[in-house]
Amino acid sequence: MNEVQLEADLKLSYKSDLASVNDRVSDIVDHISVVLDSPINELSSTSIQTLSTTILNIETIALHNEVESLLIEKEKLEKKIEKRSQDLQEIKYGVFNALELKLNSDDSEVLSQLHRIKLQEIDLYDLLGEIVESAIITATEKNSEINESISEAINNITFEAIKEGSLNTIRIRQILSTILQSAIEIAEASPVKAEELLRPTLKGMRAGLIHAINRFKQRLAFIPLEAKHILIEDYDTIIEDLNQTDSLFAQVIQTQADNSSSIIKSTLEDLNKEMRYDLEELLRISKETAEVMKEKFSSLATSTMKKADKALKVEVAKRIGKQAIGVAKNTIDTALQSAKNVIDKK
Repeated sequence: MNEVQLEADLKLSYKSDLASVNDRVSDIVDHISVVLDSPINELSSTSIQTLSTTILNIETIALHNEVESLLIEKEKLEKKIEKRSQDLQEIKYGVFNALELKLNSDDSEVLSQLHRIKLQEIDLYDLLGEIVESAIITATEKNSEINESISEAINNITFEAIKEGSLNTIRIRQILSTILQSAIEIAEASPVKAEELLRPTLKGMRAGLIHAINRFKQRLAFIPLEAKHILIEDYDTIIEDLNQTDSLFAQVIQTQADNSSSIIKSTLEDLNKEMRYDLEELLRISKETAEVMKEKFSSLATSTMKKADKALKVEVAKRIGKQAIGVAKNTIDTALQSAKNVIDKK
């Protein structure tokens, strides 16, 4: 009996109505031993492969089909969610655009307030991507000093995006990835200009990150009590993240390169290799900031944490009330007060 015949006999003789899988497997093995006139342990490796594969297929066919059906439903649902999310953002944009038309465009304070609300309501990373795209396109349209124009624009956008929030790895990685992805999308449309667009983008991202970390270092001495409490809670994480910003920066570039076309991938990888020699300043500022944080908060982050927490609650309750604790935390954690000046000019 060849393997095709063996498989056919297995499917025909398998008793799916037996109570347990042990009973079903035992029955079919006994059957095959009789048919082949050979005990199971003397079957060829090919026959054992056919036996086990056929049993598995029979036993799992129903679940396999159900999983396939669920995966199809999942894909359809994901597409529907994506479409509805886009619709949601478009409606929000429409509302804010209509409000801007009705408001007095000469009243910069009113428009500024509206834009702050817009930042809170709209998908902020999508908005950041749009700002980057607009900045790069505007710079390229000038047809002069493109490199410096893009670098300066990305520097400012990166700094504004990072400066008001936590310096944790997840947040910084998402901001840098969003900025770089927007630049890549423009470069993909003009591959011959890929290096011309991506080199200053990376340079601006690095400069903006350095600027944001340096600003954080300088402000450590003046952070209010409620904000210090938040920093102490994230003390270990922030210290660890600050000591590997160079690796984070390189990883963001490589990740985006891996998800890009071959031309963009090659360009980004070459630029990434070049920039590894230019990340000393980033790492130096980051380590200096970590040291300043250790000097100021290490004792509070360990043995005196409970006392600091109690003192905080009393002091904050006296000065600003219990609700302000939540406000202070929201202020520290707010992502993307990003490129506010750019938005306000629109």
